[in-house]
Amino acid sequence: MGCRFNFIIFTGLWQLVNATRETPRRFRQIDALKLRRVIGVDFSGAALSGKTAWAAEMTSTAPLRIGDAAPQFQLVSLKPLGKLAAGDERQRVNEYLVDRIVNARQTFWGCDFPFGLPIELRLGDWGAQLSRVGKFAGQAAEFGRWLVERTEKRVGRKHVRRSTDSETKTPFDCYHYRIIYQTFHGMRDVLRPLSDQPSVCVLPFQYDRLPSGRVSSLVVEACPSSTLKRWRLPHQHYKQSGGKAPLAVHRATRRVILKQLSQFVQISPYRRRQIMNDPGGDALDAVLSGVGAWLGVAAADHNGIRLHSRYDREGYVYC
Repeated sequence: MGCRFNFIIFTGLWQLVNATRETPRRFRQIDALKLRRVIGVDFSGAALSGKTAWAAEMTSTAPLRIGDAAPQFQLVSLKPLGKLAAGDERQRVNEYLVDRIVNARQTFWGCDFPFGLPIELRLGDWGAQLSRVGKFAGQAAEFGRWLVERTEKRVGRKHVRRSTDSETKTPFDCYHYRIIYQTFHGMRDVLRPLSDQPSVCVLPFQYDRLPSGRVSSLVVEACPSSTLKRWRLPHQHYKQSGGKAPLAVHRATRRVILKQLSQFVQISPYRRRQIMNDPGGDALDAVLSGVGAWLGVAAADHNGIRLHSRYDREGYVYC
């Protein structure tokens, strides 16, 4: 019994030492991608998602490195996805996004939609979740209702939050009625086709893909609101509804946020006007998705995330 106990202790310590030693190696694996482009995607699950989903493309003169607390980006493109995809229909936009991610080189993607579902729903690992969403016969709203019913049966209430939602203070749980369209179409139409592409690594689910040497696009979950809360900046009153022009309060809040962003990204007067005049704040959210997600990845304890009991099934918000 004593020998067996000693063996268990030794095995546990050996695993801990190896895990500790692995951390800098995994940092180097991200650095080895030599990422030079960051694209933030303010995703939409609406039928005409191309009107309100935006992509912000930022470049860096030097390869991005883990631990760099103040990278210097230049915002080189800021457009609705509908213009990039040459059509606003959701299917067209999502197919464009998948194709661009697959074919991108040295590119980091921060996408603003939930990548996974709570383990309390017992839908299996991430691959099983993607399969379940892909095979679901109904649409996003029906999927959301099905998840609510399943949650009531499993835990006795309508909703549960992922660990990362609680930790990063996301505005909603991942199947709240205001977010379910993003979750459903993001997982089904974007992540599912990306999940088996060798040139793409989706974190935190595919850390083991990093050493392959084939990864050229790194994709993570972003949340502009969580980034603003981490920066202790106003996370409300910068979005106008109904396509109306932003009011003075919206413009004032955006100026505060842009002042913080200016520490990391150069924004031309033209694109600053785009951000200030965009009614819904989606252009600003796209920039926040990219910058916030990269800063989250640069500061993250990747080994701790990889070994966490929930993140590899639920997802993790890098902010």
